[in-house]
Amino acid sequence: MSKDRLKSYTLLLVVAAIWGIAGPVIKYTLPNFPPMVFLTYRFFISTLLMLPIVWVFKPKFLYSKREIVMLTAAGLLGSTLNLGLLFLGIEKTTVLDAIIIGNTAPIFVVIGGMYFLKEKISKKELAGIIVTFFGTLIIVVQPLFEGNLFNSQAIVGNLLIVAANIAWVFYVIITKTELKHRVDNLTMTTFTFLIGFLTSLPFALLQTKGAVNLLLMVSAAPLLSHLGVWYMAVLSGSLAYFLYQEGQRKIEASEATLFGYLSPLFAAPLAIFWLKETLSVPFIIGTAVVTIGVFIAEYKKVTKKGIE
Repeated sequence: MSKDRLKSYTLLLVVAAIWGIAGPVIKYTLPNFPPMVFLTYRFFISTLLMLPIVWVFKPKFLYSKREIVMLTAAGLLGSTLNLGLLFLGIEKTTVLDAIIIGNTAPIFVVIGGMYFLKEKISKKELAGIIVTFFGTLIIVVQPLFEGNLFNSQAIVGNLLIVAANIAWVFYVIITKTELKHRVDNLTMTTFTFLIGFLTSLPFALLQTKGAVNLLLMVSAAPLLSHLGVWYMAVLSGSLAYFLYQEGQRKIEASEATLFGYLSPLFAAPLAIFWLKETLSVPFIIGTAVVTIGVFIAEYKKVTKKGIE
């Protein structure tokens, strides 16, 4: 294994741990910060943290219209759209559902990599994707199996997380393409957070009915909620986004996403023991089907690359 590949694997493993813990942190913090307020606060912190780093290291800035347009699109997809949909979804459903549905994002990335980056997909990967789709479908509609016929909130929440996955796929495709065009990683990360702040702020102001109410809400929140936002801004935001881009630079987009499957190892115990969520039979069945689909799709690639 080359040093570059080992470095990529190490960085992506750290990212998987950070993002795995993020789900329970979001769920715990949302009662005190509505989704768009949470996001605006988080992106504001991330942007402030990145600006002095940019000042010190002086990365290559955006010069062409193409770079500006593409990274603006990536910023919208990877920040406001992806995280906005994720936060709205987690607010309506359980962290356990969010974990497993969110964990199917790499499958979407494989498909996106095939169509947009011309990465090859085998018949075995296609079969795994189909199985994973049905497993995800079981989890999305599981409130119906549990007798909650009128619990449309949970189903809507699950569908919002699926939509967040789709936004993330296009973010990965665009950033992977731009890294090949020598766009600086630090510039890309900073630009993403700046776009996230600028585009989420109007929704936060609308949600709180003005700047004064927004500031009052933030100032009145308990310390633990502020710590949750800072975790998302510093670790799950600035650090994890930078490490993810650095980690995927030297390997295929579809290979980098394999590490996303490790996030539930960190998230599930926190959801059960900290947030007191329970495992239902439909959830277990859906999770098993998703796991089988992922194994079918990725087993050959994992053994070939030596990740086992």
